[in-house]
Amino acid sequence: MRQKTALIIRHVPYEGVAAFRGPIEAAGYSVDRIDVTDPGFPSIDLCAHDLLIMMGGPMGVYEQDRYPWIACQLRRLAARLNAEMPTLGVCFGAQMIAAALGARVYPGPVKEVGFHPVQIHDNASDGPLRHLVDVPVLHWHGDTFDLPKGAELLASSHVYDHQAFRRGSNLLALQFHAEMGLDERFNAWIEEWPESVIEAGGTESDLRASHEKFGPTAVAAGQAMIGEWLAGLANPD
Repeated sequence: MRQKTALIIRHVPYEGVAAFRGPIEAAGYSVDRIDVTDPGFPSIDLCAHDLLIMMGGPMGVYEQDRYPWIACQLRRLAARLNAEMPTLGVCFGAQMIAAALGARVYPGPVKEVGFHPVQIHDNASDGPLRHLVDVPVLHWHGDTFDLPKGAELLASSHVYDHQAFRRGSNLLALQFHAEMGLDERFNAWIEEWPESVIEAGGTESDLRASHEKFGPTAVAAGQAMIGEWLAGLANPD
């Protein structure tokens, strides 16, 4: 049997797949990774792997003049989504999925930074996101998006309505970071964006305390969610 392959797109070095790597590898995928700064990124075929995972980043989808690779990635991503190939997006990655499906992505009114639960909607209560019920997970963003046409909203928070959506069984977009909680790169996030913590009304010490308190539980729930989602994919033969 041919081994399945997964490609991780990393938009900045300190936002990797983190705890999601475990369930992805456990599901039988050989995992590769490429950074958008890699010279080969503009020519890579985003339909060449069985699974595509796009992680976060501080840029906005609407900043295409500043980051020319965004438009290039969106075109190739749209082809993958049209083919209904398995795709996971986290934070900026979820916003890229929304944009590739024709939805508007834009700056939100407030920063959402910190650990708190998302509300899982009834239509998702018996699916993979059920593992997140009442589990505080990490949020770190200021942008949001309209729900794409044909997508199903799965989760909301008290700050932003659009926290997770799917389209069929092969596409999952997550605005929050259920992959983070045990990864040392969390420290780099605080060092890189201390102003975001303040803008969201928090403090560095409180955020670090929340990370220590809620991180392990968030990671366990996130891994269970991704493991169940991967088990339900309709991969081509």
